[in-house]
Order: sequence, then structure tokens, then C-alpha cells
Amino acid sequence: MNDWNPETYARFRGLRLRPAIDLLAQVPDLPPGDVVDLGCGAGAVAEALRARFPGRRLIGVDSSPAMLSQAREAGLHDDLIRADAASWAPPRPPALIYANALCHWLADHSALFPRLLRLLAPGGVLAVQMPRQYLAPSHALLRDIAAAKFPHLFDFRSWTPPVAAPAEYAALLAPLGDLNLWETEYFQRLAPVVEGHPVRHFTRSTAVRPFLEKLDEAQRREFLKAYDEALSRAYPRAPDGFVSFPFRRLFFTLVRSAGATI
Repeated sequence: MNDWNPETYARFRGLRLRPAIDLLAQVPDLPPGDVVDLGCGAGAVAEALRARFPGRRLIGVDSSPAMLSQAREAGLHDDLIRADAASWAPPRPPALIYANALCHWLADHSALFPRLLRLLAPGGVLAVQMPRQYLAPSHALLRDIAAAKFPHLFDFRSWTPPVAAPAEYAALLAPLGDLNLWETEYFQRLAPVVEGHPVRHFTRSTAVRPFLEKLDEAQRREFLKAYDEALSRAYPRAPDGFVSFPFRRLFFTLVRSAGATI
């Protein structure tokens, strides 16, 4: 449970890749320099990054050995670095830091994003996509069930969403450069599954992980059973077994302004 499972994460590759491509489509022209795939995972977006920015050195950074192993097998990055994105720094300023579905795992965005921007070359771009799903049933039910069933392990009384509202990021980032900020809600249609609820299969490789890491095997079974039951009420199955699963994501691109104080 301490490392990411590339196979589980990749089961919804198409649904996860779409917002990554939507973010990439909004990246403006870049100055000279490397492209950094920050939180590269198994390298799902590397091919698209190469196609968009041919001839540039593509560097993947991730903290998961399992994910980096898969990315290495794919062979699409020029270099792969195991590092914590919260403290990573490149040897020279890159032209693009592309962070898809990463920064919601990192704390203190008011310090994180200016720090990443400072790493860029003048005119360089920071491109970020983060889920903003934490108040939706798919994520709120995790907290509710965990606190109800295992109060000795989980306490959410001081919890705040790891991704803020768009207006907060606008206030933070607009003074630092040319900001393009938007939010999209994807109406995903999840296929039937043999066991459990389709939404649980989507969230298990990401949002569910921190909860299961604190539980033993018997507790995990109890937790997932309750989660499946609650999801069935929140996201009812259609007659064909499919489930409609709205999912909200926040995006921004930020061009480092030469005159900005960061």
C-alpha cells in the first residue's frame, strides 16, 4: 500500500488522459529549454508532450519507484528522476513544468506554486491540473465512513479541501504572470464491474489509497463494503449497469513574467 499501483491507475487511462490533454492544449509557446513532466507517473502523457514539443529534452520526475519503472519501460522520457515534487529543483531552468494530477497531493499551494514558477526560465510556463472533487459524494463519503467506523484512526474536524476554489488561485497567481485559469466538470460514464461499485474502482487507485493505508485487511473489507453501499445510493446504476459520474477538475497555465516579484 505504500507505493502506487500502475495497473490499477491505468484501468481508466482514457478518462484520466483527457484532462491531461486538455491542459496541454492550453500551454502557450515556450522559450528555449527543457520540458519537465512533474509527477510523470507511468509516462501516460509523455507521448503527447513529445508530439507537442518535438526536439526538446523531456524529463520525468516522480516519487514512485513502481511508476518510474513503467515509465522507464516506455522509454519516452530522456531522463527519469525519483524525487519529491515538493522539494525537487532542476539543474537548469526549464521552459515548461507540466504537473497533471499531482499538486493536490502537495501541501501549501501558496508557497508551492510561486516556488515552481521561480524554477522556470523567463517566459517559461507552469501548467497544472488538479481534481476538485472533495465535496462530491465520491470523496466526501470516504471521510464520513472512515470517521464513523474508525474514529480512533480518522479525525476530520480540522480538515480543509486540498484544492481551493478557483478565485483563491486567481488572487494568488495573477500577480505573478499571464494566468489562464479554468474549471471543467467531466460527465464520465463508468462501465459495469463484476464486484463493487464502478465509482469505487475509479477512486481506489487515488482517493481511496490514504484511507486503506491506515486499515488492516479486515477493516479494509468493512470499509469498502460500506463505501460500495453508499456509492450505490449516491450514483445509482442505469438499467444497462453504467453509472454517470460527474468529476470536477481545476486547471491553470501561468507564464512567468520577467518583471514579476515571485
